Amino acid sequence: MYTRFLFALSLSALLLVSLSAAGPVSPNVVTLPKLDPDKLADPKEAARVADEVEKSYAGKPQPEAVKMLIAILRGSQLGGNDGWFGPAENRYSWKWIADRHEVDLKTGSIAKNKFRGSEKLFDALDRDGDGKIAPNDLDWSDRNPYVMQMNMLNRLFRRWDGTGDGKLTRAELDEVFKRIAEGKDYFTADDFRRAMIPRGPFGFAPGDGPSIPVLVRGLYAGEIGSIQEGPKLNDSAPDFTLKSPDAKETLQLSKLFGKKPVVLVLGNFTCGPFRGLYPDVDAVYERYKAQAHFVMVYVREAHPTDGWKMESNAKMGVAFKQPTTTAERAEVCTLFRKKLNPGMTVLVDEISDPVGNAYSGMPARLYVIDPKGKVAYKSGRGPFGFKPGEMEQALVMSLVESSAGEPK
Repeated sequence: MYTRFLFALSLSALLLVSLSAAGPVSPNVVTLPKLDPDKLADPKEAARVADEVEKSYAGKPQPEAVKMLIAILRGSQLGGNDGWFGPAENRYSWKWIADRHEVDLKTGSIAKNKFRGSEKLFDALDRDGDGKIAPNDLDWSDRNPYVMQMNMLNRLFRRWDGTGDGKLTRAELDEVFKRIAEGKDYFTADDFRRAMIPRGPFGFAPGDGPSIPVLVRGLYAGEIGSIQEGPKLNDSAPDFTLKSPDAKETLQLSKLFGKKPVVLVLGNFTCGPFRGLYPDVDAVYERYKAQAHFVMVYVREAHPTDGWKMESNAKMGVAFKQPTTTAERAEVCTLFRKKLNPGMTVLVDEISDPVGNAYSGMPARLYVIDPKGKVAYKSGRGPFGFKPGEMEQALVMSLVESSAGEPK
């Protein structure tokens, strides 16, 4: 059993921190109570500790990390519906664009000939392709029919993507066909359903499900997500200076501000959903690289072999211990680049995670920063909040706002 905990998570106890190695990047630091993860293997003891943590915040706001700790202690398997998982923060709401085009918030829509931007930008916002921009086109909540279909297709895609590089080849599709058809030269809708909705319990693949101690260790290590919360909407984007994996290029974020918005991508190799969706991000880069700056920061691994190990990663040859030096992190980043072949500039966060923490970028996150250096869009935390399509729409509206042009 535990002795009484000393909780240092009240708002009055937040400390200012300066991480000069990568520039002035982090506003506030959140700390968590000292726990012995091994003692939390007993669900009853874990639930008791959760109650104590919750009581210590009676009448006070809970930081995201506290919400996640409580959820983990009460048995959460990080399914995206509890803890720190939440919606994006986005300057560019339906109200923003409706006011800009002088249409009624409740009944109005924006036709193509009334849109104050190019046809290509209009098409990026007209998600359902019906010739007008309406609230539903900009709704990325989990209950939106488009988003539900998108999530289902993403899951199917990842199951078919045998190499885990976010790209389906003809050979991989042939293997899917063989598996579903089971020796026939065709398959039926029933064959497809049986293969894609297998019998048995839902959840993690064998060997991937985490225990409470594993998740607590991952939380405190910053692997399942940064304990820090990052900038709020319209805050100044924290500045940083980082190097490329080969150390041949050095980039300071603030030097990109001025005429174009900046898309900031944070992620890592062992986060399977990030790998699967990264090609979508790179496709956005290809569409808008002349109108915006794109930078990826490689952050702490989500599923190292000495942490929350994923057997599904091991089957794809993505199995690494958590790097302990910046040079080791750069080596893993180099392997990521060889497999995913990103087009945008990729930088490596220093091993103390100054940028990953400043932007709450673990395990993965997306930002759109306006030309003045203010946060215009902050995605929900990965993996569930990592939505390249939502980021693209925010970028498009930033381009409309700044009149920076249209994709070629």
